[in-house]
Formats: sequence, structure tokens, C-alpha cells
Amino acid sequence: METTRQAEVDSYCSSAMHMAWVGIIGGRLESRFQYSIGVIYNTFPLPPVPKNRLQRLAPYANAVLAARAAHPDATLADLYDPDLMPADLRKAHHALDRTVERLYRRTAFTADRERVEHLLGLYEKMLVPLTAKPKRRRR
Repeated sequence: METTRQAEVDSYCSSAMHMAWVGIIGGRLESRFQYSIGVIYNTFPLPPVPKNRLQRLAPYANAVLAARAAHPDATLADLYDPDLMPADLRKAHHALDRTVERLYRRTAFTADRERVEHLLGLYEKMLVPLTAKPKRRRR
């Protein structure tokens, strides 16, 4: 059974927000993205929203998977070629991206740089409890 965090992050993995995070945090190996559970997956900052709002992503993520399945003879390279991407897949990703971004803030992001800046701000907030100095005990 998946943990709640895994299910939440899995819904984001096909979004522009997550891909912006992958591109800046994971870097590249040759022309491919580097992806690891410790560096990318576990550090991806989820928006501070109630769980019921996160559950709204499931139909959008499923729409992306359904659009991929509708083209069984195409490879992922074919499906995600910017010039050849099927319209239904492009539309499904656009809807997922719009829904994910609304969980982070009300206004749309205009570029990956803006997405990454927002995500890094959330990441810094995630680190505060980890970097706080322990209080000294009085004797």
C-alpha cells in the first residue's frame, strides 16, 4: 500500500512543477535528466493545502495516463516530441499543470524559473525545523 506522501507526489510527477524541480535540482547526465528518490522525490515541496484538495489531482493524472494509452504504438520519445505530441496528451498535461499550479498559488506561473523560485521558497520553509538550534536546558 502506498503511503500518503507517495500518492501525493505521484500525482505531481507528470506536472510542469515537478519537471521544473527535476531540471534544476537533479541536473542532467548527458542529455537525460538525473532522477533519484533521495534528491528529487523526497525533497519535492508539496503545497500547503488540505488532503482533500490534493485528491482532486487523480482524475487529471489518470487523463494523462489514458492519453498515453490511447497511442499504444508510440514510444515515450514519440509521445513527448514537441512537434509530434498528440493533441489529447498535450491537452491532458495542460489541464494537469493548471490544476497543480492552482494548488501552489492562485495566479498562473509564466515560466519554469518562476516555478523553481516558488518551489525553492517552500523548500526553505521545509528546512526550518531541521536547522533550528535546540534550546539549551537550564540547570
